[in-house]
Amino acid sequence: MRAFVFPGQGSQKVGMGADLAAASAAARAVFEEVDDALGQKLSAIMREGPEDVLTLTENAQPAIMANAIAVLRVLEQEGGITLADTADFVAGHSLGEYTALCAAGAFSLADTARLLKLRGQAMQAAVPVGVGAMCALLGADIDKAQKLAEAAAEGEVCTVANDNDPTQVVLSGHKGAIERAIAMVKDFEIKRGIALPVSAPFHCPLMQPAADAMAEALGQTPPGALRVPLFANVTAAVVSDPAEVKRLLVEQVCGRVRWRESVIAMQAAGVDTFVELGGKVLGPMIGRSVTDVTVTSVVGMADIEALAKEL
Repeated sequence: MRAFVFPGQGSQKVGMGADLAAASAAARAVFEEVDDALGQKLSAIMREGPEDVLTLTENAQPAIMANAIAVLRVLEQEGGITLADTADFVAGHSLGEYTALCAAGAFSLADTARLLKLRGQAMQAAVPVGVGAMCALLGADIDKAQKLAEAAAEGEVCTVANDNDPTQVVLSGHKGAIERAIAMVKDFEIKRGIALPVSAPFHCPLMQPAADAMAEALGQTPPGALRVPLFANVTAAVVSDPAEVKRLLVEQVCGRVRWRESVIAMQAAGVDTFVELGGKVLGPMIGRSVTDVTVTSVVGMADIEALAKEL
């Protein structure tokens, strides 16, 4: 069985999608549609930067989605592949969950772009700059990370935001608590704590205003039927009912991204082949979380052609 998976924030870089757009009309059409939906030349920012503008959450989120959907559209239109016939499941890391839902037909491309722009703006606005922070814990499993978070909190918010794989967990919360956590890593036999260059503390209770904003937005633009079932971030379980998908997307703003558990659950459901579209971030995490699976990362034309032959 095969799962198509989609990367999250942090996988953006200047120049993303440029080669694909130069090589394929299908890719160009995706970037144009996203530009039109947002009323901004996001494709130009993706192609030329500047990097600090691309990295803004409200730009990075739709950009990463557009890049992955462009890869998918090229695969579908030029490789003659349809997602519904080749994928048994989809999943995405944080904002990648919206990409996965777009790929599965639950949202149109234009709606996905607008929802992610809004999600980025709402997440940025939820917490004043400098109040929150995030850090990656390297050489930490979920148990060590949780104990560290509890010890560092001291009455502030400090929680596990992403359980990425058995060696990498991300904490999110108040800046002071995150700084304490980084200073205390050795006490918990964790190799390193690295402050992340993010503009807000994602996936923690401080994001509640953003969750409220997404509840309203998803009320106006609810997900439709899924052609392929989704493994959801916050439950690490399969979901295909649109009403449930909507509820979980709202929960996901403050909730933990249970990526490691999702990968394990997908393998338990029979997935032995993972295809990452639009990035090379999730592949290594998958490889550290489960064994005896094949992982392919598909970014450029050569990757797409190789995958089309294989499928």
